[in-house]
Amino acid sequence: MPFRFVAKATPKSIPLTPVTAGSLAGWLKTAEARTARWVRDSGFKADAGTVCLVPDADGGLERVLFGAGESAQPGGGLWDLAPLPPLLPKGRYYLDADLAPEAATRAATGWALAHYRFDKFKEKTVFKAELVWPEGADQAEVTRLAEATGLARDLINRPANDLGPAELAEAAAELAKRYKAKVAVTEGEALLAENYPMVHAVGRAADRAPRLIDIRWGKKNHPKVTIVGKGVIFDSGGLDLKPASAMLMMKKDMGGSAQALALAQLVMDAKLPVRLRVLVPAVENAVSGNAFRPMDILSSRKGLTVEVGNTDAEGRLVLADALTEADSEAPEMILDFSTLTGAARVALGTEVPALFANDDALAADLLEAGEEVEDHLWRLPLHQPYKAMLKSPNADLSSTGSGGYAGAITAALFLEHFVSPKTRWAHVDLMAWNLKARPGRPEGGEAMGVRAFYKMLRKRYG
Repeated sequence: MPFRFVAKATPKSIPLTPVTAGSLAGWLKTAEARTARWVRDSGFKADAGTVCLVPDADGGLERVLFGAGESAQPGGGLWDLAPLPPLLPKGRYYLDADLAPEAATRAATGWALAHYRFDKFKEKTVFKAELVWPEGADQAEVTRLAEATGLARDLINRPANDLGPAELAEAAAELAKRYKAKVAVTEGEALLAENYPMVHAVGRAADRAPRLIDIRWGKKNHPKVTIVGKGVIFDSGGLDLKPASAMLMMKKDMGGSAQALALAQLVMDAKLPVRLRVLVPAVENAVSGNAFRPMDILSSRKGLTVEVGNTDAEGRLVLADALTEADSEAPEMILDFSTLTGAARVALGTEVPALFANDDALAADLLEAGEEVEDHLWRLPLHQPYKAMLKSPNADLSSTGSGGYAGAITAALFLEHFVSPKTRWAHVDLMAWNLKARPGRPEGGEAMGVRAFYKMLRKRYG
C-alpha cells in the first residue's frame, strides 16, 4: 500500500490549511482579499471532508483549504486528512498546522489509511498527491499502523476461493518469517491426534482440510500474551444452511483471525517486550455427507462435552479448543477476536465491536485506549445467571442454549467455560466489515479493535 509521503517540502509545495465551520470566518479576515473573495464565492463552508482549491494569480494552485473535525487541534484528527488523497491534484503538499506530535501522528495515519484499496483483482488505484511528513509525526508508528490495517483488510477482502485454510496458514507463515517467529500448523486428521476435536468437527466436511495455526515470538522470560482469532474462511452455515442473502459476506467470517494477525504484526514490529503466541483455528464450514449435525455431541479439548444447537454457531466451537490451549500455558492475558454473533450487531450496530472481559482493569484499559485512538469498543456484561441458558440435558454444555435472547452474551459465556477464572481474558465480537465507504475506511474488510488493543499493550509493556 503506497502511502505517498515525502521527506521534505519544496518551494512549490502547496499548503493544506485546516479550517472548521467555526473558525472559517476568522481565517477569512486574515486572508488576502483575493483569496477571501474566492473562498466565499466558491460556497465553501468548511464542512468536514470538503475542500476548496485556491488558485494563485497565475492560475496555479496556491493553497487548499479543507474542512477538519472540531477538535482542540484542527487537522490533527485521525480522519481529518483521510478525504484528501482522491480530491487533490497531482502535487506535493504540506500540512499548514502547528500540531503536537501525537496529533501529527494521528493525522498522518489517517492520510496513510486513505490510500488503501483492495485491487488484487482489478486495476490499481493510484493517487497522485504527495504529503510531506507532518512535523513531529512518528513515521515508524504511522507505517506500522497502516501496514497492519492493510494486512487485516486484505485478508478479509480476499474471496474464499483465493483464501482457504491453507492460504490463511501461508499468510501467517509469511508474517512469522518476517519477524523471525516460529510457526506450527496442525492439519486434518492430526487435529484429532493432537486433541482439537471441535476444530476438526467443524472443518471436516470441506475439501480443504481444517488446521490450527500456532505462532510464537519473543523472549521466554517476558510476560505471556496470547491472541486467538476465529478463522472460518467461509461460513455456509453447515447443515443449518444460511439463506443466500446471509451468505453473501461470509468470506469475512475469518475476520477474527485477520485482527489477530494484524495485532501480532503491530506487537512484533514495535518489539514490545512480551512473549507472544497467536492461535488461529482455520476451517471452512461446509456441507457434505460427513458434516457435523444439529444435536451432535462433540468432545472438546478441555474434556467438556458440547451438544450442537445449530451448525451455524460454529465459531464458538473452534474458538473453544483454541482458548483451552491458550489457557494451558497460564498467560498473563488472552485476547480473542471473532465475528461471532449477529446479536452483537443488533445491540451495537456494525461499527462498534462488543467487548467482554473477566477483568475490570483490563476492560477499562481497553475502553480508554479505544477512545484515545478513535477505535471504539463497548463493553457488554458476562452476566453469570445467563449461563443457565447453556445447560443441556445430554451434555455438559449446549453450544447455543435456549431462550433466543442475549445471543452475544451467551456466546461469550460459552467461551468463558474454556478460560480459567485466574486468566485475564478479553473477547471481542466484531463485524470486521464496513458496510459503506467513509474517508479512510473503504467498503469491505476492516480492522476493528486492533488499534485499541495495541494501544493498551503499548501502555502496559511499551
